Amino acid sequence: MDYGWLSIIPPLLAILLAVITRQVFVSLFLGILAGWVIISDWSFFAGLAASIQSLIDVFQDPGNTRVIIFCALIGALITLTQRSGGVNGFVDWLRIKNMAQSRRGAAGLAGITGFLIFIESSICCLIAGSVSRPLFERLHISREKLAYILDSTSAPKCVLIPLNAWGAFVIGLLETEGLNNTVQVFVKSIPFNFYAIIVILMAAFIIITFVDFGPMKKAELRARTTGKTIADHSVPMVSDDVTSIAPKEGIPFRAFNMLVPVLVMMFMMPLGLYITGQGNIMEGTGSTAVLWSVLASITVAGFLPLIQKILTFREVFDLSLRGIGGMMPLAIVMILAFSIGDTSRELGTGIFVASVADDFLHPRYIAAVIFITSAFIAFSTGTSWGVFAIMIPIAVPTALIMDVNVPLCVAAVLGGGVFGDHVSPISDTTLVSSMAAASDHIDHVRTQLPYALIAATGAIALYIAFGILLQP
Repeated sequence: MDYGWLSIIPPLLAILLAVITRQVFVSLFLGILAGWVIISDWSFFAGLAASIQSLIDVFQDPGNTRVIIFCALIGALITLTQRSGGVNGFVDWLRIKNMAQSRRGAAGLAGITGFLIFIESSICCLIAGSVSRPLFERLHISREKLAYILDSTSAPKCVLIPLNAWGAFVIGLLETEGLNNTVQVFVKSIPFNFYAIIVILMAAFIIITFVDFGPMKKAELRARTTGKTIADHSVPMVSDDVTSIAPKEGIPFRAFNMLVPVLVMMFMMPLGLYITGQGNIMEGTGSTAVLWSVLASITVAGFLPLIQKILTFREVFDLSLRGIGGMMPLAIVMILAFSIGDTSRELGTGIFVASVADDFLHPRYIAAVIFITSAFIAFSTGTSWGVFAIMIPIAVPTALIMDVNVPLCVAAVLGGGVFGDHVSPISDTTLVSSMAAASDHIDHVRTQLPYALIAATGAIALYIAFGILLQP
């Protein structure tokens, strides 16, 4: 059934309510409920029953289940590395080495760590967050700033690299369009991915200068003058049961109790992709590799304090459960986000928006329109990969028929998808960034939005300019 403009109501309702009320759980569920009421011919009770069933059906997708479990298990890794003295040891090591002793140094460490890890966006956020958050707390840098840096060095960077799960997915989509030189098309699109490039450059500029504006400036002023890295009445995406664990009394602080588990998680990710891809890392299963990596990391994080006799087996087990429990708010939000994404697909939200935009395409401005369309779909559905799957089959044939530069149009799809995903409150990448920084989710969205809008405006201007320059 074609729901037309009704298909955009659920995601927009969820986003608007989340921004206005700051109640993410309720807002997401009301968006899901609105969607299923529409699908159920406006029957409230049938829609309510279908909404509840959609939450259950999230776990029918093994990939969704693995991601949710992965996010919960990260809590165990955080509690173990804190209690064993690993986090404090790492911070002390940085102080001894005179590294990250300034606000710029701490922000730079977060940015560099996030930029160097390119295999998967969630892993990037989580590792950079676990390494940097203690320094940000000590130096009174807002959690909103940390979440912004993590978010700006995850998906925007991953979409520029062909040798990861993102690149493999895009190249696979291009192959379905009958293009023979798909890797070449992807590589040629990289310089045209203006949004991702501008976002990374902006993050680097802000890290170096600490020049802020809008809500971020207020957050930084609060953190610097009052020492409050999170605003009063804000709710961090990670429970205090995870972030407020002190090291065990009387133990030595050893940096390797944190660094070794983190390195294991980093190196297990490509190994997992290699194994699940049967020898081809480009064809590996990202969600499986992520789950394997965090399980291996937790095992090492629990084993190290055991052999050092810092913690007992019972303490390791109890700390792991405490950490997992502290991640339940994030797990619930992830379930709701996956569910509203499924609801939007059932309504055909992405297809409707793409079809409307298709009526207004002009050869010179096609790339800019594709960027805006992709951004709106990603913002409404909370997924960049879903946008890639919807828009690439539209953008590539359109570019070929209208004799428009194909790499430019592919880059517009990728950049628009990342922008929409970057600023959407229902995006899993944005959620993970909030979690890794232990920030209030809506505070992160609000403070990041002005920076993302500037980057998007610059990208649109460049797509118009290059659309004119490259038009035969």
